[in-house]
Amino acid sequence: MKKKSHVFRRLFQAHVWHVVEEMRDEAISCAPHLRQGLQRLHKAVRDGICDVIVAEALDRLSRDQEHMAGLHKRMAYHRVKIITRSEGEIDEMRISFGGLMSSQFLKQLAEKTRRGLEGRVTAGKSGGGNSYGYRVRRGFDAGGSVITGERDIDEGEAAVVHRIFTDYDSGLSARTIAAALNGEGVAPPRSGGTGSGSWGSSTIQGNWRRGTGILNNELYVGVRVWNRQSFLKDPDTGKRQARLNPPEMWVTTEVPELRIIDAALWDRVKARQAGIREAMNPAGVNDARIGPECARRPAYLLSDLVRRDCCGSGYSMINRTRLGCSGARNRGAAVCTNRATIGREDLEERVLGGLRDRLMHPELIAAFVEAYRLAFNEAAGRRSSDHDAARTALAQAEAKIAGLLTAIEDGMYYPSMKAKMEALEGRKAELTRMLAATPEPLPCGCTRPWASATARRSAAWRRQCRGRPRDLWRRGFCGV
Repeated sequence: MKKKSHVFRRLFQAHVWHVVEEMRDEAISCAPHLRQGLQRLHKAVRDGICDVIVAEALDRLSRDQEHMAGLHKRMAYHRVKIITRSEGEIDEMRISFGGLMSSQFLKQLAEKTRRGLEGRVTAGKSGGGNSYGYRVRRGFDAGGSVITGERDIDEGEAAVVHRIFTDYDSGLSARTIAAALNGEGVAPPRSGGTGSGSWGSSTIQGNWRRGTGILNNELYVGVRVWNRQSFLKDPDTGKRQARLNPPEMWVTTEVPELRIIDAALWDRVKARQAGIREAMNPAGVNDARIGPECARRPAYLLSDLVRRDCCGSGYSMINRTRLGCSGARNRGAAVCTNRATIGREDLEERVLGGLRDRLMHPELIAAFVEAYRLAFNEAAGRRSSDHDAARTALAQAEAKIAGLLTAIEDGMYYPSMKAKMEALEGRKAELTRMLAATPEPLPCGCTRPWASATARRSAAWRRQCRGRPRDLWRRGFCGV
């Protein structure tokens, strides 16, 4: 439900509705389904606190076909109506066409935005974002319009960029350069709350295929490359995932006024990077692109889970068998001085051993057994009730069939009896199959021997299980 206002007041008064709760997702796109307001709406429906959902339009609930169909299916299951001010009551037809139109709107909007950005880039302007070494130009042009898409060189950051290229060309590694910059207190890129607050080897080295990292940014030699990557949303998480576009889709423009590094230095750095890649992988087995379904999978049990308390950096594999602080190795002593390492198997044994010792405490086991017993018996009770209800329904269906047969034998036949008989026979067959597929519940409703041998020998246990099968309560099934 959108915020109650004069737009909905007349609609509420006409239907005599009472507003029980308002859900809002202000300034958030309706494309993702993991929105706080929409999730609260689902919970309210599951809790049964409302029977009508009112919105300004269907696309205010969702713009995704899959999510919109799922929303309507869940609302229909809970017998909750969806009514919008513009479309009225929503049915399957409106869900189909509304979802199609909303998804097409998002697709066309993305295409128009991309076409506009491509025009800006072709004209020599920025397509969005800002690289380290540059600042956004502020002001007005000769016609009085606000200047957009223009960048100027930031002399202080440009000097750092030139130093990084020079040091790397002289033989220093990306880790050594990052450690030196952190030791001198040089502000890193995106240090305004969105970055790590320090230089790292990946900040400098980056990914040469995707053009990320200081050493791979072609803007430093006066070439702007746009549309190198495209972003797709993961349908399960809603997060954007980068996909590398083929080179023929890239849009490249010359911007010599933004050059920071000369071509000769750039070529020497690229040659050294290629040599290092060749030395580390002479067979070239990693040249093939890795599928997205294989990316970012933990290689070991505790991957991405171990961190240093003092610096917050993660422990990562520094060789085949040992882990070390990534902050100390990639960012230098200014970030962390801990150079100690630990064997991966030793660390895993310590963690698993600690969990085993703590979680296998007798009190914790007793608490778990008690919680499991209660949950299991509750589920068994529900299964027993369902079984009894099915048997009752089967007996009623058989009685009705017998009544119809008796009436036919007495000469009271009507054409409508045939359809009634077929429906009852189908119901009888369905209930029979369900009872045959469902195991008969035990008299006590449980199937696991939780009672101890001592308890089963006590007089109290015998009194509690009086009247139940002896072979069951002797094994500890009854009385729990």
